Amino acid sequence: MNEIKFTKVGKEAIEDIREMAAEVFPITYGHILSESQVEFMLNMMYSVSSLEKQFDEGCEFYICKADDSNVGFGSFQVFGKLAKLHKIYFLPNTQGKGFGKLFASFVAESVKNQGANQLQLNVNRYNNAKIFYEKIGFKVVREEDNEIGEGYQMNDYVMSLIL
Repeated sequence: MNEIKFTKVGKEAIEDIREMAAEVFPITYGHILSESQVEFMLNMMYSVSSLEKQFDEGCEFYICKADDSNVGFGSFQVFGKLAKLHKIYFLPNTQGKGFGKLFASFVAESVKNQGANQLQLNVNRYNNAKIFYEKIGFKVVREEDNEIGEGYQMNDYVMSLIL
């Protein structure tokens, strides 16, 4: 895999996003969360109606392609000086190849161009991605426990990158 492209997409890409999420989500969280919580969260965040709402609320979604094949996706949103990286997921066979780092740099540059001077994200406290984010300059600013429904919680670090 050589060339990687980040293409901004609209609602027409919802099925592509759902397909990749269904592949990545259980692998990413299967060792951290119960199977029922993974299923609940997948339905909560990646149902057609949930994704449509995220688009309607101003989330920018990007499909990441390597050699014209979908390899991942991400989304972010800018709120003035603060931007939020909502999603960054790459298919398992592409992880560790530098795509996440490239996408994070792309997002940082994009939100900076939109006036943000800080990029924040939430990462599960038991997710190895925390190490990845620290390597690219993010720092833990606090811990958060958020009720998400049906008795489930998201136990996260909030991480921040000053741009």
